Amino acid sequence: MASKQARTGTRGGAGLAPRHAGPARQVRIIGGQWKRTPLPVLDAEGLRPTPDRVRETVFNWLTHLFDGAWGSVNCLDLFAGTGALGFEAASRGAASVTMVEEHAAAVRQLEANAAKLKAEQVRVRRGDALAAAQALAARGERFQLIFLDPPYHQDWLVKILPLCSRLLADGGLVYAEAETPLDGEDTPEWLQGWSAVRADKAGMVFYHLLHRNRAPEIEA
Repeated sequence: MASKQARTGTRGGAGLAPRHAGPARQVRIIGGQWKRTPLPVLDAEGLRPTPDRVRETVFNWLTHLFDGAWGSVNCLDLFAGTGALGFEAASRGAASVTMVEEHAAAVRQLEANAAKLKAEQVRVRRGDALAAAQALAARGERFQLIFLDPPYHQDWLVKILPLCSRLLADGGLVYAEAETPLDGEDTPEWLQGWSAVRADKAGMVFYHLLHRNRAPEIEA
């Protein structure tokens, strides 16, 4: 989550251009302790939050699958953007939320929003998503929930999903948005080892909850 860059441009990285006209934008938290709280969003071309309807659906899924036990869930948002997904998880009571974002102004906005909410469980890191994932994996950090909402048509999921295998705790889930479905008969080869627990579509956005398949047991 939590947010999207323009699908033909970058998301969570260099290339965002400030806009000088139009009303200020904001994201509204849907549930949890900060329900209905509006948070300002950096006014930059291509920076758009995950729609409310999608977030509501996804977090209903997650609350059911985690049996409401958000207090034991550590989250990683590798393309934080507006922080809509990460702040939603924190509002629901997630134990920790690590947001990774490359664009400096977006990072400052994330930090300001975390301060406004007094969200002590949220930490914001500036950096490239792939490099950050590699560093976190090297340190042995594990997460029960990873958000992946990268720019389209840049093969980000192909590059970063293998790292998620090292970052994901046992039984953990990956939320992934994509320009094409990641389930069904036409599942791409690079998704071998993963299955969709839930999947849906809103407009041109396909969104999924993925989990790792268990390796087959070898009989003695």
